[in-house]
Amino acid sequence: MAHHTMGAWVESHLEWLEAKGYARGTIQSRRGYLRKFVAWSAGQGATQPHDFALPLIEAYRVHLHTLRRRDGAPLGWGSRAQPLLAIRGLFRWLTLTGELSSNPAADVELPRRGRRLPRRVLSASEVERVLALPNIRTGTGLRDRTILEVLYWTGIRRAECANLDLRDLDLGRGVLLIRDGKGARDRFVPLGRRVTVWLTHYIRRGRTSLLKSGDPGALFLSRLGGQISVKRLGAMVHDALWAAGLGGGGACHRFRHTVATLMLEGGADIRDLQELLGHEQLNTTALYARVSIQRLQEVHRRTHPAW
Repeated sequence: MAHHTMGAWVESHLEWLEAKGYARGTIQSRRGYLRKFVAWSAGQGATQPHDFALPLIEAYRVHLHTLRRRDGAPLGWGSRAQPLLAIRGLFRWLTLTGELSSNPAADVELPRRGRRLPRRVLSASEVERVLALPNIRTGTGLRDRTILEVLYWTGIRRAECANLDLRDLDLGRGVLLIRDGKGARDRFVPLGRRVTVWLTHYIRRGRTSLLKSGDPGALFLSRLGGQISVKRLGAMVHDALWAAGLGGGGACHRFRHTVATLMLEGGADIRDLQELLGHEQLNTTALYARVSIQRLQEVHRRTHPAW
């Protein structure tokens, strides 16, 4: 492959990741990150693996730091770190294959990750306000209400929700299978009685009305009858939060934060939440304990001498 473009090397690398069992979402994300890197590098005159050295990759790290979102804010940690992780993985693979004798990205440093608290979580009454917004007399409205219910009852991620298939549901047992979650891990999450009722209504009426020619098997369908996209699902949640007067920041992740925080305040064990949310490390789940202020307020009122 000596005369292949960097784009071809990227695709070969992604095929290797697929064979290694990496999750589909991870591969799609890395494809996007690496294509942007390859396009930027071509503008710097680097089109073959041997054209790359640490200073060029460091320059791209600085480039990521200068990028801004639409609102003018800098990119978050993930938007800067994940492309660099993809780049390090690409050059590690090129070294393993023998195309490169050394890895030019081995010493690239990731940006420091601050332990920021999650965005403001919603109260139970605020969530109900959001849930009541979709027009459930239409197929898409019934779909949207059901998506919001699923996010609220399970705390699953946006991509996990969009990628659900009908076969992942066991309404009789009240459980949902999350296939290829983050880290390519499968897990079961419980469903409550109310969300089970909404899922049943949607499958019988809303989903049927959205079907066109053939059934893709996806649980949540688009207006065209295919699987709803991750982007569209996130936009729907964002719009619902704005319509409820709660701002759109965080969208699906705000539901996830809300579920974790409200369950902690209700007495849930943090290790059970770790399983529900699909966190590999307990310290990721522990972040929610910092935002669960209600318990601290109760202890404060009960024990502080000035009360």
